[in-house]
This record gives sequence, C-alpha cells and structure tokens, in this order.
Amino acid sequence: MKTAFVTGGTRGIGLAIAGALLDAGWEVAITGRSPLSRVANTLDALGARGPVSYFPSDAADIDAARSALESAAGRWGRLDMLVNNAGMAPETRSDLLETAPGSFDRVMAVNLRGPFFLCQAAARIMLRALPRVEDYRPRIVNIGSVSAYTTSVNRGEYCVSKAGLSMVTALFADRLAQANIPVFEIRPGIIRTDMTEAVAERYDRLIAEGLTPIRRWGQPGDVAAAVLCCASGQLDFSTGQVINVDGGFHMRRL
Repeated sequence: MKTAFVTGGTRGIGLAIAGALLDAGWEVAITGRSPLSRVANTLDALGARGPVSYFPSDAADIDAARSALESAAGRWGRLDMLVNNAGMAPETRSDLLETAPGSFDRVMAVNLRGPFFLCQAAARIMLRALPRVEDYRPRIVNIGSVSAYTTSVNRGEYCVSKAGLSMVTALFADRLAQANIPVFEIRPGIIRTDMTEAVAERYDRLIAEGLTPIRRWGQPGDVAAAVLCCASGQLDFSTGQVINVDGGFHMRRL
C-alpha cells in the first residue's frame, strides 16, 4: 500500500487531501496542532475511509515534525509522498509598514522554514528507500498560494513565505531529479476555508465581478484533485512544475 504524510491534515485543504488519498487506497498520516482528543471525530470519519494515523505537532517545530515523519515512515517501511500543506496567515492583518517581527517570524517558521526542513527529511528517507523498496516512485508536493506572486500589503509576511516556498519546490526538484523523485507545487487561489472566512464577503464580490475567469470559489476538493494527479505518476516528467488551482486567476487578461 502506498503511503502519504500530510501536514495540517485535520481541516480545510489538508483534510480534503487526506480523504482523497484514503479513498484512492493510500495509507495516510496527518499532523495538526490540536491534541488527539479534539480531533477524535475527524479521525474517526477519516478512519472509515482507510488507514489513517495522527501525529500532533506544530509545523514550526522542526524536530517534532521530523520525528513524526520518521516515525510514520519507519512504521510503514516506506514513504511514497510528502504533502507540505500546513500553513497559516498572520494572526492580525496589518499594513506593510506596521508588520511586526514576531508575526513575520511565526509565519515564516510555519510556511517556509518548516516545509524546507521537512522536504529535506523526506528526501533523505526516500533516497535511502530507493534501492530496497520494489515498485517505488516517491514524490513531494508543496501547497503554495497565488500569494507567491500576488501582493497583499496587509499580510506581507504571508506573501513572502509563499514566494519562498516556490523556490523550495524548485530547489528540491533540481536536487532530487537525478534520483527520479519529482517535486511539485500546487498553487491554490481563493479557496473556501476557515482562513478565508473573515474576508468571504469581499471575495464573493470580487469573484462575481470577474476576478477569476471561473466565477466561483475554489473548494478544498479542487486542491485535493490536483494532489491526486501528482500522486498518480502521470506528471513525473514535469518535476518542478507549478500547478495552478485558481479558476484561471493566474492568466493575464485585458
């Protein structure tokens, strides 16, 4: 059975990814910051769809996240896919001229520093497994954002973190290409999650006015479907590719 480690898998996009992989016959480990007691119902629902395990850890805590990854891979005897999904927006949106160092550091730790070192840990596990695991084609998927190239001056730290994650994807795609381990970035646009709930009214209006060619909100399942495409192996020759899941937002239009 193929295995996947999905960070931030207890809600939103991560939950949709975990569920889609379970439905496709994968075994999945997910992480989250909540204690086990608070996500018991979520895990029960996922468990009805396939084998799932939970590792409470903060994506900013490199040692804890790496330990969780190594524990899951050790139990499985393999690691077929890492999905770096965990992310956060600034706790308070503030003008770029008022961005606080503490907010900047926290967002960077979760959205950029954590994924970088988890990619590193996963790559080492995958490279060690390649000579001994049959029919083994591992891969890494990073969940980015259109904020990698779209400015939001009231959450600059988030934009910088996602721009950095794009380079993380390119760097690891380059480094692991010689071992035929593809690395992808999936770049969601406006997705209906708890992260966008606070600005839902504004996005409702912008989408209705044509901000995105496809005039609807993206759903977590749209991102999960893109992860399944990467997991299928059909895109392996496209390592380093950015897959836009944004209703066409990335297109430049007149």
